[in-house]
Amino acid sequence: MTAVILPASSAPRRASRGIHRALVVALLGCAALLGMIVGDPAAAHAEDTIGISGQPAGADGKPDGRTRFSYSADPGQQIADQYLVQNAGTVVQSFTVLATDAFNDDAGEFGLLETAAEPVDVGTWVHFEGGANRLQFDLQPGESRVIPFTVDVPAQAGPGDHPGGIVASVVTPGQQVNLDRRLGTRLYLRVSGDIQAALTISSVDSQYVGDWWNPFDGAVRVLYTVQNTGNIALASNVTLGVRTWFSAPASGKQGDGAPELLPGFTRTFETEVPGVASWGYLNPWVTLNPFVQGDDETKRIAVAQTSRDTVLIAPPWPVVVVAGLVLLYVLFGKWRRRAEAKRAAAWMAYTEQETRRKIEAERAQGEPAQGEHDDDRDKDAVGTGPTPGGSGA
Repeated sequence: MTAVILPASSAPRRASRGIHRALVVALLGCAALLGMIVGDPAAAHAEDTIGISGQPAGADGKPDGRTRFSYSADPGQQIADQYLVQNAGTVVQSFTVLATDAFNDDAGEFGLLETAAEPVDVGTWVHFEGGANRLQFDLQPGESRVIPFTVDVPAQAGPGDHPGGIVASVVTPGQQVNLDRRLGTRLYLRVSGDIQAALTISSVDSQYVGDWWNPFDGAVRVLYTVQNTGNIALASNVTLGVRTWFSAPASGKQGDGAPELLPGFTRTFETEVPGVASWGYLNPWVTLNPFVQGDDETKRIAVAQTSRDTVLIAPPWPVVVVAGLVLLYVLFGKWRRRAEAKRAAAWMAYTEQETRRKIEAERAQGEPAQGEHDDDRDKDAVGTGPTPGGSGA
């Protein structure tokens, strides 16, 4: 093998070329990466945000501090108001503004119908520009729009609260599903007439919770269902407690709260009352103090409180076990004494019966019984004595 010896000056030139090539490759890579970022809209707009703002506005078109739309009206009356919508994001957004009805969901929370759902109550009474039930428009980033609307109360509208909401919706297309971002403002319209404010406790159930071996450290879990049987929305302060024998308190009072419940809807609550001993008989109770929520103080009315209770059997098991053992011991002692008395009586009866049997057997064999021998000896003894009326020797 022949070795090739390069001139000393060629090595530095080759190292210089290698560094130059590495720099060129790095620059080309950066250029390609920059081209990918510029050419990929998703990467270029990764920082874009979607934002919605909507709130009641005054006559000047500015927010007036209200948190909800709250009205009182007569049947056939028209109400005018304004809603301020703003694009709080960084891209152009297509808004849909609509009115809809409200409801309480399965958890009892306040909810508004889906954007595509058609309202049947107060949502149909709201009209925007041109009498439309919903508006669609685009807003630039940071741009806002004041939307006038009217609430046209039908002449046949029933008395009481008609809850609903004004909704601002922005739908963002996705690969699998479209994302509907919504912001709702509650709307309460109280129609004059026969106003009935009532919350009732439709059912109460309870369960004792605690260690069976410690009857003095437990709790009572109370499950109660509240129903709005009136025609206005009501929230409530709730007080719970437990009584025992002779209405003596078995626990301290427990405070709770029931969120706003719309007319005709129900909600079930579960609360645990601690520090309850298992006294055997327990009497859990629930008291509601309803009230009207809202910004309008003139709509607040007095509502009667309501109460309901139930009976819970919570035996103190250690005491029951000890008492049961004592009772078993007493009953066993009585049973044993009776059994021994019966055996003694049976033995005496058996002994008497055996004695009679032996006497009868001896008589049957011609042998005088023990009693008869004794009679003969008595007769002999009488015969050897002096004869009455005779003379002595």
